[in-house]
Amino acid sequence: MVRPIIVCSVCGKEKEHSAKGMCDKCYKKQYAQKEIKCKSCGRIRPHKAFGLCGGCHMRLHHYEKVKRYNAKKNHNIILEKVLEITKVCASCGFNKLIALHHLNGNRSDTTDKNLVGLCPNCHKMIHSYEYFEEIKQNLENKGYSTEKTHPSNYANMR
Repeated sequence: MVRPIIVCSVCGKEKEHSAKGMCDKCYKKQYAQKEIKCKSCGRIRPHKAFGLCGGCHMRLHHYEKVKRYNAKKNHNIILEKVLEITKVCASCGFNKLIALHHLNGNRSDTTDKNLVGLCPNCHKMIHSYEYFEEIKQNLENKGYSTEKTHPSNYANMR
Protein backbone atom coordinates (compact mmCIF):
# COMPACT_ATOMS: atom_id res chain seq x y z
CA MET A 1 0.00 0.00 0.00
CA VAL A 2 1.37 3.41 -0.98
CA ARG A 3 1.04 6.10 1.64
CA PRO A 4 0.07 9.63 0.61
CA ILE A 5 2.74 12.32 0.42
CA ILE A 6 2.27 15.09 2.99
CA VAL A 7 4.15 18.02 4.43
CA CYS A 8 5.29 16.81 7.86
CA SER A 9 3.91 18.98 10.68
CA VAL A 10 7.18 18.66 12.64
CA CYS A 11 10.08 18.83 10.16
CA GLY A 12 8.20 20.55 7.30
CA LYS A 13 9.52 18.19 4.61
CA GLU A 14 7.43 16.44 1.97
CA LYS A 15 7.42 12.76 2.88
CA GLU A 16 5.11 9.75 3.10
CA HIS A 17 2.43 10.11 5.80
CA SER A 18 2.89 7.89 8.87
CA ALA A 19 0.42 9.11 11.51
CA LYS A 20 -0.87 12.33 13.09
CA GLY A 21 0.29 14.42 10.13
CA MET A 22 3.94 13.42 10.60
CA CYS A 23 6.51 11.53 8.58
CA ASP A 24 7.73 8.17 9.88
CA LYS A 25 10.97 9.59 11.35
CA CYS A 26 9.26 12.39 13.30
CA TYR A 27 6.48 10.08 14.50
CA LYS A 28 9.02 7.58 15.92
CA LYS A 29 11.06 10.34 17.60
CA GLN A 30 8.22 11.19 19.94
CA TYR A 31 8.42 7.69 21.42
CA ALA A 32 12.21 7.58 21.87
CA GLN A 33 13.37 6.67 25.39
CA LYS A 34 14.61 9.56 27.48
CA GLU A 35 18.35 9.57 28.15
CA ILE A 36 19.25 9.59 31.85
CA LYS A 37 22.30 9.20 34.05
CA CYS A 38 21.96 5.66 35.42
CA LYS A 39 21.73 5.53 39.22
CA SER A 40 23.86 2.39 39.33
CA CYS A 41 26.63 2.75 36.75
CA GLY A 42 26.53 6.54 36.23
CA ARG A 43 26.57 6.33 32.42
CA ILE A 44 24.26 8.35 30.17
CA ARG A 45 21.95 5.74 28.64
CA PRO A 46 18.32 5.34 27.55
CA HIS A 47 16.04 5.02 30.58
CA LYS A 48 14.65 1.54 31.25
CA ALA A 49 13.00 1.66 34.70
CA PHE A 50 13.66 2.83 38.27
CA GLY A 51 16.24 5.38 37.06
CA LEU A 52 18.43 2.61 35.61
CA CYS A 53 19.78 1.84 32.15
CA GLY A 54 18.79 -1.45 30.49
CA GLY A 55 21.88 -3.40 31.59
CA CYS A 56 21.71 -2.34 35.23
CA HIS A 57 17.95 -2.90 35.35
CA MET A 58 18.44 -6.45 34.10
CA ARG A 59 21.30 -7.11 36.51
CA LEU A 60 19.55 -5.70 39.58
CA HIS A 61 15.95 -6.82 38.98
CA HIS A 62 16.02 -9.91 36.79
CA TYR A 63 19.36 -11.65 37.32
CA GLU A 64 18.06 -13.71 40.24
CA LYS A 65 15.23 -15.12 38.08
CA VAL A 66 17.71 -16.05 35.35
CA LYS A 67 20.00 -17.76 37.89
CA ARG A 68 17.08 -19.77 39.30
CA TYR A 69 15.98 -20.85 35.83
CA ASN A 70 19.50 -21.89 34.83
CA ALA A 71 20.08 -23.84 38.07
CA LYS A 72 16.90 -25.79 37.48
CA LYS A 73 17.55 -26.29 33.76
CA ASN A 74 21.26 -27.16 33.91
CA HIS A 75 21.52 -29.02 37.22
CA ASN A 76 17.90 -29.91 38.08
CA ILE A 77 18.31 -28.49 41.60
CA ILE A 78 17.10 -25.34 43.32
CA LEU A 79 19.23 -22.21 43.35
CA GLU A 80 19.66 -22.17 47.14
CA LYS A 81 21.37 -25.57 47.00
CA VAL A 82 23.69 -24.41 44.19
CA LEU A 83 24.58 -21.25 46.13
CA GLU A 84 25.32 -23.24 49.29
CA ILE A 85 27.56 -25.73 47.48
CA THR A 86 29.41 -23.03 45.52
CA LYS A 87 30.36 -20.75 48.43
CA VAL A 88 33.94 -22.00 48.58
CA CYS A 89 36.15 -24.37 46.59
CA ALA A 90 36.14 -27.75 48.31
CA SER A 91 39.72 -28.41 47.25
CA CYS A 92 41.67 -25.20 47.82
CA GLY A 93 39.34 -22.84 49.73
CA PHE A 94 39.09 -20.12 47.02
CA ASN A 95 35.80 -18.23 47.42
CA LYS A 96 35.36 -15.87 44.46
CA LEU A 97 34.24 -17.87 41.41
CA ILE A 98 33.05 -21.41 42.11
CA ALA A 99 31.55 -23.95 39.69
CA LEU A 100 29.37 -26.94 40.49
CA HIS A 101 31.07 -30.30 39.86
CA HIS A 102 29.60 -33.83 39.86
CA LEU A 103 32.07 -36.22 41.51
CA ASN A 104 30.93 -39.34 39.67
CA GLY A 105 30.66 -37.54 36.31
CA ASN A 106 26.92 -38.21 36.07
CA ARG A 107 25.16 -34.84 35.61
CA SER A 108 21.75 -36.33 36.39
CA ASP A 109 22.92 -37.49 39.85
CA THR A 110 22.16 -34.45 42.05
CA THR A 111 22.58 -36.05 45.46
CA ASP A 112 24.46 -34.07 48.11
CA LYS A 113 27.31 -36.62 48.12
CA ASN A 114 27.88 -36.20 44.37
CA LEU A 115 27.92 -32.37 44.21
CA VAL A 116 30.94 -30.30 45.13
CA GLY A 117 32.00 -26.70 44.45
CA LEU A 118 35.35 -26.20 42.71
CA CYS A 119 37.19 -23.07 41.61
CA PRO A 120 38.09 -22.83 37.88
CA ASN A 121 41.65 -24.07 38.50
CA CYS A 122 40.67 -27.11 40.56
CA HIS A 123 37.77 -27.88 38.21
CA LYS A 124 40.12 -27.90 35.23
CA MET A 125 42.67 -29.94 37.19
CA ILE A 126 40.16 -32.65 38.19
CA HIS A 127 39.36 -33.11 34.48
CA SER A 128 43.05 -33.57 33.66
CA TYR A 129 44.91 -36.87 34.04
CA GLU A 130 48.03 -35.03 35.17
CA TYR A 131 46.42 -33.42 38.26
CA PHE A 132 43.41 -35.68 38.86
CA GLU A 133 44.92 -37.64 41.76
CA GLU A 134 46.07 -34.45 43.51
CA ILE A 135 42.58 -32.90 43.51
CA LYS A 136 40.98 -36.24 44.40
CA GLN A 137 43.32 -36.51 47.41
CA ASN A 138 42.50 -32.92 48.48
CA LEU A 139 38.78 -33.75 48.40
CA GLU A 140 39.27 -36.99 50.36
CA ASN A 141 41.30 -35.11 53.00
CA LYS A 142 38.39 -32.71 53.43
CA GLY A 143 35.88 -35.53 53.92
CA TYR A 144 34.38 -35.98 50.45
CA SER A 145 33.69 -39.49 49.21
CA THR A 146 35.54 -39.96 45.93
CA GLU A 147 35.35 -43.74 45.53
CA LYS A 148 33.23 -43.43 42.35
CA THR A 149 35.40 -40.61 41.04
CA HIS A 150 37.67 -41.80 38.27
CA PRO A 151 39.11 -39.96 35.27
CA SER A 152 37.44 -42.41 32.87
CA ASN A 153 34.04 -41.20 34.14
CA TYR A 154 34.56 -37.90 32.32
CA ALA A 155 33.63 -38.04 28.64
CA ASN A 156 35.65 -34.94 27.67
CA MET A 157 38.98 -36.29 28.95
CA ARG A 158 41.54 -37.75 26.58
